[in-house]
Amino acid sequence: MPTLLIAFLAVMLYASAALHQALALNRLVPMRPRLIQCVGALAVLCHAIIVYNSLAAHGGLHVGLFESASLIAWLIALTLLLVSLFRPVLAAATGLFPLAALSVTGVVGLPSPMVESSFPPGLIIHIVTSTLAYAFLMIAAGQAILIALQTQALKRHRIRGIIQVLPPLTSMERLMFQLIICGMVLLTASLISGAVTLDHLVARHLAHKTGLSVLAWLIFGGLLWGRYQRGWRGPRAIRWTLAGVAVLLLAYFGSKFVLEIMLHRSW
Repeated sequence: MPTLLIAFLAVMLYASAALHQALALNRLVPMRPRLIQCVGALAVLCHAIIVYNSLAAHGGLHVGLFESASLIAWLIALTLLLVSLFRPVLAAATGLFPLAALSVTGVVGLPSPMVESSFPPGLIIHIVTSTLAYAFLMIAAGQAILIALQTQALKRHRIRGIIQVLPPLTSMERLMFQLIICGMVLLTASLISGAVTLDHLVARHLAHKTGLSVLAWLIFGGLLWGRYQRGWRGPRAIRWTLAGVAVLLLAYFGSKFVLEIMLHRSW
């Protein structure tokens, strides 16, 4: 099957699942989690083919900005579906599935010539833990946005719509912090494996990435400390969560943009 057709199917499936979930949150259609999971699984399968085709290169891997974004977005979508089998996180698909669809469009439309041929085992561990950390923390960010919408609806005494379809606010917050803890464990492993593997981790062209990643780790660490020592919750927890994710995304994609677009190098 042609790559463009598979990409089109992935985008349409992601968009359909996200749209249905958005309509369900507004109580315009019934909640059908199994349907969303099935459609989402098909989208992830098509996306996996796109990821493989976009990364594959003779003698190495394409590691450009859009290839990396597509890989991370695919992993986020996959992680969301797997976690949704055990926890009520599927509402986050409303925002995360469109991002995955956008990443498919980007990698098909703007492929990168950058090829990396050397991947020592330690670096593979660093890449895997980094991408998994992004996945869990991005889902936590989606959860934070839903909590913000819930809080706003409660303040305005709107008991219909999103309030009726989402779990109670305390359950949503508890789940958000569980996702953050998982992300923090993986982010810690990523920073440690990176420090051990990349002897040029703080070299000039990676110093800003390292610094921002450490800053994100400190933000999430501070948030968890505030949660369990000071009882932080509500708007403060939401702001810290979104700030940490924003810094983490800037650490990777900002660095990737500078290295690839401006400096024309992969590392």
